[in-house]
Amino acid sequence: MSEPAWLKAARADIGLREIPGAPTEPRIAAWLKKLGAWWSTDDVPWCGVAVAAWMQQAGCALPKHWYRAKGWLDWGIPLNAPAVGCVVVFERTGGGHVGLVVGRTAQHYLLVLGGNQGDQVNVREFNPFRAVGFRWPADRLDLLPETAALPVLASSGVISNNEA
Repeated sequence: MSEPAWLKAARADIGLREIPGAPTEPRIAAWLKKLGAWWSTDDVPWCGVAVAAWMQQAGCALPKHWYRAKGWLDWGIPLNAPAVGCVVVFERTGGGHVGLVVGRTAQHYLLVLGGNQGDQVNVREFNPFRAVGFRWPADRLDLLPETAALPVLASSGVISNNEA
């Protein structure tokens, strides 16, 4: 089975970095404009913006509060376990974080492709116990993998602890 379109869109943005201070990174500014945001800077947490932009590119509906990491908990359908391409929402001090699951490490950490992970789009390792929800687009159930077994991928050995 091939990857869902939103995951392909996310992979195309790996390496995108926010620009400290002004100006805003042009691609992030374009996302904000297309999403109808009332702000135009990447100086605020933008993980939800990134996921919304990728879902929008794939033609998926967005949650009401797409710009908030925890706003994704009210979107799509819940999954009992992570699947490749699913949205994962994490708890963190001061709020939440959201990204897309791409696999796991041999140590069972989740590998998550997301925005605003060290101020850029990348794949980072996350402790699965921080996850508060796994979601899938309700209108794309045909793309849900038949098995929830995540591929085991190479590990950087660096676990993400704070995505602010």
